[in-house]
Amino acid sequence: MLNRSVVILTPRQPYLDWAAGLDDSGQAPDPEDEKTIYLIPEYGDDIEAMEILSRCYDIIFEMELEGWHLDESAWPVDRTFKKFRDWFAIEFHSVVEDLCDFPIVDDDDEFLGTTQ
Repeated sequence: MLNRSVVILTPRQPYLDWAAGLDDSGQAPDPEDEKTIYLIPEYGDDIEAMEILSRCYDIIFEMELEGWHLDESAWPVDRTFKKFRDWFAIEFHSVVEDLCDFPIVDDDDEFLGTTQ
């Protein structure tokens, strides 16, 4: 078991509306499609999990926006924690099991040449 917990986001209607309004196609992500899972520090209860998320939501928010549209000028300027909670359904899981028998590798570290 890893000393991590998990947060999973599902886009809500405000995010879908934003994504669909970016071009004339009206295309938006499928909220039931594959979701990004974020590892966060371990937590004791949902209140503590939400406190942890409140300290790192801005990074996750930007990753979710970038995942759909790279042009930051089209991103909402007002990216508050309240807006984050309005735009995404949040699901926490406190147990993460690693069933692999090889080390975890961060692809970003490997890309940057920092893998040890």
